[in-house]
Amino acid sequence: MQGLPDGRLVAAISDYYEAVSLKDLTRWLSLFAKEAEVHDPVGAPAASGRKELEEIWRVMASPFEKLSIQPDDIFYAGSGAAVKWSAEGTGVNHGTVEFEGISVFEMAEDGKIQTVMSYWDPAEMMIRLADS
Repeated sequence: MQGLPDGRLVAAISDYYEAVSLKDLTRWLSLFAKEAEVHDPVGAPAASGRKELEEIWRVMASPFEKLSIQPDDIFYAGSGAAVKWSAEGTGVNHGTVEFEGISVFEMAEDGKIQTVMSYWDPAEMMIRLADS
């Protein structure tokens, strides 16, 4: 039987998806621990440190005029969680796209996000966005 999830982790995950949907880089960066790593997507080089996190943000946000990403299911365990999410966006080309994925979060002792590992296919999403 699993206990209640850490409230800090629940808030961080909620804030993460809200910051992405609002395209709020400052808020998004504030959620991460100093030595955080983001693997988005898994298999790409990990981003760590503020400069690399800002770069991954630009790659993630720049194709979109509007982006809405929602956690569909969240599974908490210890200091981490797996989130099945779905997103829809309107590109700067005015095309639209829907896509989904799974992200795994680990929390640092200070309640900040330590690691994010996201499983999705950004290349497929970009092709679909360009074709819409």
